[in-house]
Amino acid sequence: MKDLVGRVSALDPDAGAAVKVIAYFDRLGETRAGLEAIVRAAAVLAGCPTRLVDDERHLRIRALPDGRHEDAATPPDPGWPTEQVRSGSARLWLERPTPAGPIDAIVLERAAVAARGVLDRAWGGAAGRAPREDPALVELLLNPGASDQARLRAARTLKLEENALFRAVAVAGGAARIERSTTAPPEPGTRQGPPERLGVGRAVPVLELPGSFRSARLALRLTAEGTEQDPGPRVVYADDLGALELLAAAVDPGGRQDVPDVRALDRAGAAAPWMLATLHAVAQAASVRSAAGELTIHHSTLLDRLTRGEHLLGWNVRTPQGRLRLQLAFAVRRLLRHPDPRTPSPPAPAPA
Repeated sequence: MKDLVGRVSALDPDAGAAVKVIAYFDRLGETRAGLEAIVRAAAVLAGCPTRLVDDERHLRIRALPDGRHEDAATPPDPGWPTEQVRSGSARLWLERPTPAGPIDAIVLERAAVAARGVLDRAWGGAAGRAPREDPALVELLLNPGASDQARLRAARTLKLEENALFRAVAVAGGAARIERSTTAPPEPGTRQGPPERLGVGRAVPVLELPGSFRSARLALRLTAEGTEQDPGPRVVYADDLGALELLAAAVDPGGRQDVPDVRALDRAGAAAPWMLATLHAVAQAASVRSAAGELTIHHSTLLDRLTRGEHLLGWNVRTPQGRLRLQLAFAVRRLLRHPDPRTPSPPAPAPA
């Protein structure tokens, strides 16, 4: 497909852009992307805010050209370019004056086709029965803009019992899933390291899953890669956050703050490959001696490392205040390194 786009673009830039748009929405359809991903792609490719409105199913999704989602303050303008998504009230709108250009028309048409596939799977139609783990229906369950009716219908299609409790799971990279809840999250020491970073939301009924997903996204931002340069847990449960949830919500997901204690951690990590793992163990362990056991090094070796680490950081980490400061520095560092998965990098815009 890349070769085809290149050859067509060389002959006709507009035709190359059209092929690129078609190929992108085809990929979204193949991966069963949800409505938010489809609307976001249309906004980025068209270069203007885009919204999906379905009054019958109480769905309203709006995306900006930078890929962020934002609620609309006013109803759609009848003069905007629009395409019917499905019989009834479902329509897709580009928030710009008519007439639509040739690329805008293709973006609208392909986005409407992709959105129609999602709605067909959710409400029945030509696309047939949805698979058990349909990501588009999972997104619908987690979408705060969906009505209770839409959420319950998606839950029934996915065979999720209305009287059971479930946890939303945010996966590094932007994916999401829903897991049936046990009576309580596992104890921190019993969790196995998964292949990806996971934020696990609170256990809630089906209709409250958007709230669980919000807490899961915050928890995901506090996960770590589990490496020497990013030590920490790869799975974080929202149940364990406590006041850290307020910190996660307050730290800018764009990661542009200049935080002296985070700079100090980065400086310490650059001084020795083992430094951050050492400091993290001390921050989390009950004592310096237990931290040495976790790191499988001698107690005196750890004390020598700590002396060097405290010099690089600029504060004593062996006092309660110093350990709390270190814990918060690690938490903010993760929040800055791992932005909100709700706003992943958008697709590249089509050529004008």
